[in-house]
Amino acid sequence: MSRILYIEDEFTNRLLIKRVLEAQGHVVFEAESGTSGLQMAQTCNPDLILMDINLPDIDGYECTARLRKMPDFNTLPIIALTANAMVGDADKALAAGCDGYISKPIDVDTLPRQVMNFINTRSSKGIPLRDSPLSGGAGRLPGRDRRTT
Repeated sequence: MSRILYIEDEFTNRLLIKRVLEAQGHVVFEAESGTSGLQMAQTCNPDLILMDINLPDIDGYECTARLRKMPDFNTLPIIALTANAMVGDADKALAAGCDGYISKPIDVDTLPRQVMNFINTRSSKGIPLRDSPLSGGAGRLPGRDRRTT
């Protein structure tokens, strides 16, 4: 289906997300820090990035801002997937350049649909996926996102 990069320092979180998304046919690449995530993004050609905010070196806001400055990543969906669930956290993630915000703990039944909504929106806007031809419409996600539909 699609190639997803998950930038997350906690092993158990990476394992859960990888299992949930790979069960849906996605290929999941993992990075343990913001710096390694920047490097991995350039080599794995993801269709979507899931970004933790609390990372050990550079935080997810900074990592997102750096990715947005790279030509290959200025329109790539980047979704904040974080335990930061205080008032204003979603707005801060969106202001940093994330396209959406999903708070932890995740709902394993909902996450694959949320991911596909962002991927399908990219495809429906005529932005090709890097390795797979997905199509279809997408509705707005429950919660916060900055996409225009």
